[in-house]
Amino acid sequence: MRASPWLWLPVALAAGAVLLPLLHLLVRAVEGGEAWGTPGYLPLLARTLLLAAAVLAADVLLALPLAWLVVRTALPGRGWLAVLLVLPLALPGYALAYGLLAATGPAGVLAEVFGWAPPRPSGFVGAWIALVAYTYPYLFLNLKAALGALDPRLEEAAGSLGHGPAARFFRIVLPALKPALFGGGAIVVLHVLADFGVVSLMRYETFSYAIYLQYAALYDQERAAALALWLLGLALLVLTLEGRWLSPNRPGRTGPPAPLAPLGRLGPLAFLAVAAVPLFALALPLLPAGYWAAKLAADWVVADLPRALGQSLSVALPAALLSVAAATPLAVLSTRHPGALAGLATRLAYLGYASPPLAFGLGYVYLSLSYLPQLYQTLPLLILVYAVHFFAEALGPLRARMLALPPRLEEAARGLGAGRLEVFLRIRWPLIRPGLLAGGLIVFLGAMKELPLAFLLAPLGFESLALAAFDYTEEANYPYAAPFVLLLALVGLGSAALIPQLEKRR
Repeated sequence: MRASPWLWLPVALAAGAVLLPLLHLLVRAVEGGEAWGTPGYLPLLARTLLLAAAVLAADVLLALPLAWLVVRTALPGRGWLAVLLVLPLALPGYALAYGLLAATGPAGVLAEVFGWAPPRPSGFVGAWIALVAYTYPYLFLNLKAALGALDPRLEEAAGSLGHGPAARFFRIVLPALKPALFGGGAIVVLHVLADFGVVSLMRYETFSYAIYLQYAALYDQERAAALALWLLGLALLVLTLEGRWLSPNRPGRTGPPAPLAPLGRLGPLAFLAVAAVPLFALALPLLPAGYWAAKLAADWVVADLPRALGQSLSVALPAALLSVAAATPLAVLSTRHPGALAGLATRLAYLGYASPPLAFGLGYVYLSLSYLPQLYQTLPLLILVYAVHFFAEALGPLRARMLALPPRLEEAARGLGAGRLEVFLRIRWPLIRPGLLAGGLIVFLGAMKELPLAFLLAPLGFESLALAAFDYTEEANYPYAAPFVLLLALVGLGSAALIPQLEKRR
């Protein structure tokens, strides 16, 4: 059965909402007459790539042994540790940067509580620590899934041919992990390229920080557009290389999983070592924020919390609803009516998410100022941009639910005379509802944490939790930032705990 034109209309609008700002950004940068080969861009490129490479290398060295211990060994509490290891994703990266800054230095928490004042990290080192603590779960999740799917019979066969553990790892296991390493590594690099909060707070000048300086401090819109286009180009290059480097999928495990290697007396020590990684990442913002929030004397800051929370919710909730509503037609098209156009629309949805927020937001700034200036810095535009940027996060759980829905049920209902609307309401809706809720919650969490889009497009007087936390931290007012960081962390952890429960519902 052909897809209804009513399905294509919202899909076309969503695709246009992704493409138009990026195309307008390109036009604005070209019209600005910026010299793309100017030497001023080369140091920015070198610093950006250096940070991305350093974070990726540390993530690999951290995530690979963590995934191995959780999947392949009899690690005590391995199920709980697998959940704990991904919880840092619920925190915004700039919250971890806040934790580093608020805990260290002569007036930091460590100095006040223990009398020890370690130097306050900044620049490359500070940005590297915060980003590693935030991004390692992306690689861990990919490697954990790949190790669990690896057929142990391949290793057994290599062992029977006289290959030792090291040879089996490098000849059998590591090549099989290449797709997970490339896929997870691409996500890590994209997050580093897109990061704005961490590099800004640590004063490490990457493309994102340079865009911020050009737009906010120097008001050089042409140069900001050119820098944003450089950043977008780097992101697209990463996506292209990932697609080329990924090897074809190997056959998955068909038999029992690999036997768990005993740890013996090293079990408790391994448990502590694995648990220390996520606990450090979680404690980094929570402990300093909790300490300063408890000592906060300025009641007006605490009184500002409900207002900041309300303004965050006024954007995050409608953005989540709009994103889910727009993702539903595309989920139906891509799973029930697959084809070239549906595939292109799906890739465009992921392009909007993969685009660095500063580049994407600047495209909307220039687009609105050129054609609809009355929309610039209004709440409807901010909600729209949030919904478009996080569109892919709503699409993922929905597509998974639609793929798990047997088409025979819908065909049987149509054979009994049910119309399209009745099939949707009686067959699809009850089965995809958990995916709708999970996707909406993921978008809600992303919108609550979002910083660069709010910085570029928020209305005058708009002060979300993210903006308040960033502004106070940037001014080194760590006690005043504490309640906002703490509430953001609690919202993130609470949402992260609900998402798996929603996805399990039938």
